[in-house]
Amino acid sequence: MDVLRTPDSRFDGLAGYPFAPHYVDVAAEDTPPLRMHYVDEGPREGPPVVLLHGEPTWSYLYRTTIPPLAHAGLRVLAPDLIGFGRSDKPREAADYTYLRHVQWTTSWLEALDLTGVTAVVQDWGSMIGLRMVAERGGRFARVVVANGFLPIADRPAPAAFRIWRAFARYSPWLNPGFLVSAGTVTKVSAAIRAGYDAPFPDRTYQAGVRAFPQLVPTSADDPAVPANRAAWEQLGRWDKPFLALFGAKDPILGRADGPLIEHVPGAANQPHARLHGSHFVQEDCGPELAERILAWMGAARNG
Repeated sequence: MDVLRTPDSRFDGLAGYPFAPHYVDVAAEDTPPLRMHYVDEGPREGPPVVLLHGEPTWSYLYRTTIPPLAHAGLRVLAPDLIGFGRSDKPREAADYTYLRHVQWTTSWLEALDLTGVTAVVQDWGSMIGLRMVAERGGRFARVVVANGFLPIADRPAPAAFRIWRAFARYSPWLNPGFLVSAGTVTKVSAAIRAGYDAPFPDRTYQAGVRAFPQLVPTSADDPAVPANRAAWEQLGRWDKPFLALFGAKDPILGRADGPLIEHVPGAANQPHARLHGSHFVQEDCGPELAERILAWMGAARNG
């Protein structure tokens, strides 16, 4: 496996991202160790909150959500998935599989020995995170889904997703900053767009970005479907607190909260909300997201 590592200089002076880097080696069952980067803010003894990003972002997505959570006394951890951010980037798209992503991120969780975790998941962070919640449920105390889902190939993929998947595969141009700006309702400045572009000096670093849309299991014969269906069944028994905070303007996942709320027992009577945001609701509403999570966690701990 040929692995690239984005030069540290690419991350110097990024707008709104003052966080010190942390690293740990992770592995899937059939890969050598890779270096995964993560943000680790707030008191180490605080209750852990894990923020999982999706496509084509990195922990930068949560830069306005992290400080309020940390200032409230929580330990806030935001890893960069393999292929993204400051984490290692295998060069070939074939190096990435759904299972490897689950195993790499689970390896990170277990290397840090995190328990009592509040998981906040978005996009592919949901596809990975909800698998982890189902498969390592004892490590998690509660879940927040903010524009994400766990596909089990029981319905046709939306046309908007099919277009995006074709674009990611065939377009010679793929600019994460532009894609984030297209998935928000607020204007994203040039400096912020540059922050999303920073991990990718050129297209040779983008194999993970291009691979993700192809790995979404949309047909019943996809190799990820049995594990996802098993996870979905397990989520149907999840009775710990489960909250949906969705950007309502998301053309693909803006209404995906409904099936989750209906299916997961722990979602009953929770303060779910649809916010004035789009797919990247963390970019549109990062501080509000933190405020709602803090209020909910306080109620959950006191309840």
